[in-house]
Amino acid sequence: MIKKYHKLHPDAIAIREEVFVQEQGFEEEFDTIDSRACHLIYYEGPLPVAVCRYYTGDSEGVFILGRLAVRSAYRGKHLGKIMLEKAEQEITQEGGQKVILSAQITARPFYKKCGYKALGSIYLDEGCPHIRMEKVLSAEGI
Repeated sequence: MIKKYHKLHPDAIAIREEVFVQEQGFEEEFDTIDSRACHLIYYEGPLPVAVCRYYTGDSEGVFILGRLAVRSAYRGKHLGKIMLEKAEQEITQEGGQKVILSAQITARPFYKKCGYKALGSIYLDEGCPHIRMEKVLSAEGI
């Protein structure tokens, strides 16, 4: 089950701390965007196991997606794809036409498989290589 929250939920904090801070070593995981983003959390029974957030971009119809994380014990079960598809559905319902994200280079093949195209050059975010990617949404395709 996926639940949507309009504020940063403690379950989202727990997953992001585990994956991004403890596992991957990011130090600046939480920011002011968290207060205006929608947060999706996937629950397996009562246990929160995956998360992502999205928010409106600077242009009309453009949304930014990020902080997609799945707890290590639950990887390989396609939860990342499920979360991405749910976020795209929510964004479409909110009038979104395009999704932009900043992908870790290691996640680039995953996003490409889900229909995202890389834009521009690789850049570092806290020392980790990332690339900007985007996907144009189609109401019929979601």
